[in-house]
Amino acid sequence: QVQLVESGGGLVQAGGSLRLSCAASRRTFSVYAMGWFRQAPGSEREFVAAISWNGVRRYYADSVKGRFTISIDNGKDTVYLQMNTLKPEDTAAYYCAAVRTALVDSAYVRRQEYNYWGQGTQVTVSS
Repeated sequence: QVQLVESGGGLVQAGGSLRLSCAASRRTFSVYAMGWFRQAPGSEREFVAAISWNGVRRYYADSVKGRFTISIDNGKDTVYLQMNTLKPEDTAAYYCAAVRTALVDSAYVRRQEYNYWGQGTQVTVSS
């Protein structure tokens, strides 16, 4: 089992940057694929980025490609989401997600494939 705690959200002007962090605590050593999702008011939770345990495989939503970067630090059990050139449409609650996997290079883009979720951190981009 793993617990996820996000941090780093806040209010930023359009064109600015934020870095989100997701700290994972787990009882035993296991391999987890990690992802970031976001949910704006009145909208479905949508995929943003995903990364494999070894950091080799990464996926991004088309809307964030070239602006967001996902990374993982296994020594700290932390996943990051660097968000640059932020736009008002990036405003949402951002959620970290994890799923235990047998393969160190597996990454997943579907929300249904994740079974551990953090509480979320709010990102607000003003125009």
